[in-house]
Amino acid sequence: MRKVIEKVEQLMELGGTKKDIAFLAVSGVALIISIFDLLPLPFDAAWIAIILCGIPIIIEAIIGLVTAFDIKADVLVSLALIASVLIGEDFAAGEVAFIMQLGGLLEDLTVAKARAGIEKLVHLTPQIARVIINGTEKIIPAQQVQVNDLIRVLPGETVPVDGIILSGETSVNQAVMTGESLPVDKSAGDEVSSGTVNQFGAFEMRATKVGEDSSIQRMIRLVQSADAGKAKIVGLADRWATWIVVIALTAAALTWLISGEIIRAVTILVVFCPCALVLATPTAIMAAIGNATKHGFLVRQGDALERLASVSKVTFDKTGTLTYGTPVVIASETVSDYSPDDVYRFTAAAEQLSEHPLGKAVVRCYGSKPYAAEDFKMVPGEGVMAVVEGKQILAGSLKFITKNTTAALTGELAENAARYLKKGCTVIYTAIDGILAGYLVLSDTVRDDSKKMIASLRRIGVEPVLLTGDHRNAADTIAAQLGIREVYAGCLPEDKLRHIDSFQQTGSRVCMIGDGINDAPALKKADVGIAMGGIGSDIAVDAADIALVDDEIKELPHLMALSRRMMKTIKINLSFSMGLNFLAIILAITGILGPVIGALVHNAGSVLVIINSALLMKWKKR
Repeated sequence: MRKVIEKVEQLMELGGTKKDIAFLAVSGVALIISIFDLLPLPFDAAWIAIILCGIPIIIEAIIGLVTAFDIKADVLVSLALIASVLIGEDFAAGEVAFIMQLGGLLEDLTVAKARAGIEKLVHLTPQIARVIINGTEKIIPAQQVQVNDLIRVLPGETVPVDGIILSGETSVNQAVMTGESLPVDKSAGDEVSSGTVNQFGAFEMRATKVGEDSSIQRMIRLVQSADAGKAKIVGLADRWATWIVVIALTAAALTWLISGEIIRAVTILVVFCPCALVLATPTAIMAAIGNATKHGFLVRQGDALERLASVSKVTFDKTGTLTYGTPVVIASETVSDYSPDDVYRFTAAAEQLSEHPLGKAVVRCYGSKPYAAEDFKMVPGEGVMAVVEGKQILAGSLKFITKNTTAALTGELAENAARYLKKGCTVIYTAIDGILAGYLVLSDTVRDDSKKMIASLRRIGVEPVLLTGDHRNAADTIAAQLGIREVYAGCLPEDKLRHIDSFQQTGSRVCMIGDGINDAPALKKADVGIAMGGIGSDIAVDAADIALVDDEIKELPHLMALSRRMMKTIKINLSFSMGLNFLAIILAITGILGPVIGALVHNAGSVLVIINSALLMKWKKR
C-alpha cells in the first residue's frame, strides 16, 4: 500500500507549478461556463474543476490519513466536495476545489526552497595537492593526502588541506573561513586552512588535518546540519485543521439529525471549508514579498518573513555588511623632513605595480596618477621596493623596513602608530633612501547608513550583535562607532554557529546578516538568514532566506517592521474569515443558506482577505 501511495505522490509532483497554473486556468473558465450556462455541454462544466482541482485534494487527504493519520484542511475540503457531488451541487463542489487549489498554489510559490549553496561549497573543495616525496614533487588528488605529508603550494593555488608552513613567506586570502577583507601574511610556523587561497609566494607545509577533518569539509557539514535543524513553519489552516474537521462534522451531523435535511448538513461543510484560512497567510506573504522587493530585498524562502516577525536579535558580520569591506587610507604620518603628502606620493608610486590588496588600495585612494616606478620588486608577505624619482623606496611592514634599513620607529609617532594598530587599522611604513620617512594608515570604513540603521533596530525592540572573524581591536572599534554593545570577535564559522545556537537556546529568535562564504553555516542556522546580494558570495546568498540585492543596509528596519505588519494582517484575515464562517454556519443551520449561495458567501470572504493582503504591497512605516 505504501508503494502505491509513493507512486501516486510522484505522479502528482510531475509538471510542478506550470501544471497547477494550467489546471487552475482551465478550471476557472469551466466554472464561468457552468454558472452562466454558456455552452451546451452534455455535462456540467463544473466537473472539469472538480476533476482537475478537486481530485488532487482528495488524494492528498487520503495519503495524509493513511500514512500518518494526519488531519489537514484537505480532509474537510474533501468531505465537502464529496457531499456536494452526492446531492447534485456540482458548481459548489467545483468552486470550493478551485479556491482551495488557488490557495495551495500561492502557498507553494511562497515556500520554494533553494539548495544550490551546499553544491557550490562542494565545488570549493580543493581537487589536487603537490606532495613532495623524497625531494620530488608529485601531484595527487587532495583526498589522498595523509597527515604529516609534505606539500608545496604555489601562488594562486588553493591550500589543499589544513597544515603548518615549514618554509616560505606569502599572503593568504582567508575570506572563505574568517571573512576578513584583507589577506593575512604567513611565514614558517603559521597555520593555513584548506580552501584558503595562496596569493603570492610559494611555500611548503606539513599536513595536519586531511579529508573529512579539513576546514572546508567541516564547513560543508556545518551548512548541512544547520539547514536540517531549522524549524519549518506549519500553515495555520493545517495547524487548526483537526478542530475544524471535528466541529464541522459535529455541526453537520447534529443539523441533519435535528432537521432531517441533508442539504443543510452539506451546506455547513461547504461554508466551513477553510478557504479564507488557507488564503490568509500566503496572500499576505506574497504581498509583503512584493513590498520587500521594491526596497531591494529578494525573499528566497516564503516563510522567512513569518519567522522574521518574531526576531529579537540580529547578528551582523562586520566586513562587507556593516562596513564596505575595502580598505582606504585614513591618515598619512611623517617622521622625517618629508611632508605627509610626500610620504603618500612616494608610497603610492612604489605600490602601483603591487598585486597586494593593500598596495592596490593605496594607489586607488591616492587618486591622481603617481610617478613611474623603476626596478620594482615585491617581497611576498613583507612589502615592496622600487626606485621613484631617483630615490630608493621601501614600503611594507615595520619588520621589512628594519630588516632592510637602520630605521627605527620611536617616540610619539611610535605611540601614534600603536594606537592605530590597537583600533584594528593596518599600517604601511615607508623608507626613502634608507631612512624611515613615515607611514600610511589604512582601515575598513563603516557604511554611511549603518549607525542610523542600528539605532532604528533598537527602537523597534531588536538587539544588534556583532559576530566577526576580524581581530578584537577592529571589532571593538567598529562596534563603538555603531553603538553595538554585544561583540564576539575572532569567530570561525563554527564559532558563529555556536553563538547563534546559544541565543536560540535561551529563547531568542535570531536573524543573521552576512556576505561571505564563512557566513553560510550561520545564515542557515539562524531563524532567518539575510545575505548581502551585491558584494556577497553566491554561496552566502544561496544559504540565506533573503538577499539584499543592492546592499542598502538602511532598509533593514523597514523589512523588520514589514514582517510584523504582515503578521498583523494575517491575524486580521484569520479573525475575519473565521467570524464570517461561523455566521454562515448559523444561516446554514437555519436553512437560510443553500450550498451554492453558501459557497458564494463563503468565498466572498476569501476575496476580502485577498484585498486586505494586497494593501501590504504599498505599506510603509510612518
